[in-house]
Amino acid sequence: MPHIQKLKDKVLEKTQLVFIITDPNLPDNPVIYANQGFTSLTGYSQEEVIGHNCRFMQGEKTDPAAVDKIRQAVEKFEPVSVEILNYKKNGDPFWNLLHLDPIYLEEEDQYYIVGIQKDISDFKQAEEKISTYNREIELLSTPLVPIKKGVSVLPLIGNVDEHRVDSIIERILPELTKEDVEILIMDLSGFSNMDEQATVGIFQLNDLLKLKGVQLIITGVTPKIAMRTQGLDIDFSNFTTYGSVKQAIEALE
Repeated sequence: MPHIQKLKDKVLEKTQLVFIITDPNLPDNPVIYANQGFTSLTGYSQEEVIGHNCRFMQGEKTDPAAVDKIRQAVEKFEPVSVEILNYKKNGDPFWNLLHLDPIYLEEEDQYYIVGIQKDISDFKQAEEKISTYNREIELLSTPLVPIKKGVSVLPLIGNVDEHRVDSIIERILPELTKEDVEILIMDLSGFSNMDEQATVGIFQLNDLLKLKGVQLIITGVTPKIAMRTQGLDIDFSNFTTYGSVKQAIEALE
């Protein structure tokens, strides 16, 4: 196969894979090769890339920690994968899944660094949308409803785990102060399920509210919730409880 090397070169050049090769033995670890995939992705020509350190793709919002992680891997000739915000020649940002591999050539007794890159901007945008949706769902699932001056209701609906309890506490405490809430009615009738840690966390909220001068009233304690509290060192005699929110409001009036 006399032309196999030419075939390899052609495949590497025309492949949709995006990669560059740098020489860490030269000052500032410059790029010595960039394939067509790289120039198509970034908008830089090979002439603009060769001989330069690839930091030209960094910009205002590039994470210094990611840059440092890359630098350390190059210095130690270690492989590394990093998600990093880079910038194209026209200034457009893109999320780059960068994998660096040190390649050792025995005949030259030295390493080269191959940087394989993939534009994952669509994935990151989808990830951010999901995160935003989840935050909105958490806000909707822990609404603080004002009933009258100084009195609000917190209806908890659906499944509750330790993470959601932490989110509830994190959101509700500042809101109570902001709205000058003196009495909080926490309604548990909408619970579908909650684990042991969540159960303890919900009832420990009472101690936090006392420190803020807020009285906690619990309504809608189902038999299932009552059974779950058995053996968890939760004494219902320490709480003001009613069968429903309506009963609690009538008692307050």
